[in-house]
Amino acid sequence: MSSQVRGGTRWKRFALVMVPSVVATAAVGVGLAQGALAASFSISGQDFKVTADELKGDDFVQYGNVAAGDAGAHPVAVSGFSYAKITNMCQSVVTPIPGLGTWTLKLTAGTKADKPVEATDLYLDVSQLDADAYFENIDIGVAAGKLGKESNDNFGIQPKTTGANANGFGQRAEHATLTNVSQRAWATTAGTFKLSNLSLRLNHDANECE
Repeated sequence: MSSQVRGGTRWKRFALVMVPSVVATAAVGVGLAQGALAASFSISGQDFKVTADELKGDDFVQYGNVAAGDAGAHPVAVSGFSYAKITNMCQSVVTPIPGLGTWTLKLTAGTKADKPVEATDLYLDVSQLDADAYFENIDIGVAAGKLGKESNDNFGIQPKTTGANANGFGQRAEHATLTNVSQRAWATTAGTFKLSNLSLRLNHDANECE
């Protein structure tokens, strides 16, 4: 069953929830900058921007949650993939430094079409997303606590429901493709990241990904 089959009210409901919350890309640059070389990265006190030409992923899930940190609590939409490929990824974090002005940490990777960024068990806490999206085999209105592979049809990565309403609205898709991605997020976690053509730069003044 393709995403085109479900129309009318159910598709509109899906789009309203999915569009601001459906992409998973890497916050690995932040982890590098903070010396965090493990597979879990987050920013204390600020969000970050990520852009990508394309993201293709399997076993997509999405549900509401709250991201808590030094900056307080932030309502987010958690998006998860069991496996994802990301082409031409860019991540940027703009930080004012007293006495030194504003600086931007910018990371790029997967800049060649045949060598994309690859990630497994990828979750992203997002607050804003713009993209063109296509979904296959969509299941809408699933309780967040029942989104994992234990549910029907054997797809959908197991959600991390700490802080989430297990009975709250959730959704899943067997495959997802997003193009022209631009988003803001508070945190990212993953099992593994493979970054081809990695480039990390510090730039004076605000110089976010476009």
